Amino acid sequence: MTIRASRFAPTCLATLLAVFALGSAQADEVQVAVAANFTAPIQAIAADFEKDTGHKLVAAYGATGQFYTQIKNGAPFEVFLSADDTTPQKLETEGDTVKGSRFTYAIGTLALWSAKEGYVDAKGKVLSDNQYQHLSIANPKAAPYGLAATQVLAKLGLTDKVKTKIVEGQNITQAYQFVSTGNAELGFVALSQIYKDGKVTSGSAWIVPADMHDPIKQDAVILNKGKDNPAAKALVDYLKGPKAAAIIKSYGYQL
Repeated sequence: MTIRASRFAPTCLATLLAVFALGSAQADEVQVAVAANFTAPIQAIAADFEKDTGHKLVAAYGATGQFYTQIKNGAPFEVFLSADDTTPQKLETEGDTVKGSRFTYAIGTLALWSAKEGYVDAKGKVLSDNQYQHLSIANPKAAPYGLAATQVLAKLGLTDKVKTKIVEGQNITQAYQFVSTGNAELGFVALSQIYKDGKVTSGSAWIVPADMHDPIKQDAVILNKGKDNPAAKALVDYLKGPKAAAIIKSYGYQL
């Protein structure tokens, strides 16, 4: 429809333009560094976030340790969704975050997974049976899920027995890909990568008991670059709300 200015009184046209300007001013983008394990949940959350707030979430996915280095080197991220709580705390101590913005948005769960149906038993006995050729894990120096995997192996007394079989991914996404493509028979992944609405969606898995490794507390924080961006504050608030909580829980995380 074509709007002819001559049909509107000056005050009406001014009001219309003001409404358009207000909507534009309120719609902002937020640049978010997202731990790879949280890829599927944040994509689902982003759709609702944009619909409910008008703001747009622009995400990059990777390993927490790599994001720390990028943030320290001036990467343009405004919010950081980490796979641990220590990295955001470190950034906070170093003065790189907005004071008081850090909080735990999820507690992760580790799983031993194979793309093959029936390959991994419900108690993970396949690990000690040692009949596989390759075991995929994420880099334990950069990815908290990789560190948790090494803790599980140590607790089971398998560290030395499997060290020649380990295939190491740069992050948890690559660790998952090694298994999904068949390059490793099994691997430690984030439960969120293979789980939805109460069940494992493919292959076979052992959901690792939480007491076999340090808690995977995942913290979010607003970085200094997001201090004056309304969308950054809106995203953090949204992650604390009921819609986001329901999505996070549906992927197997605890809150």
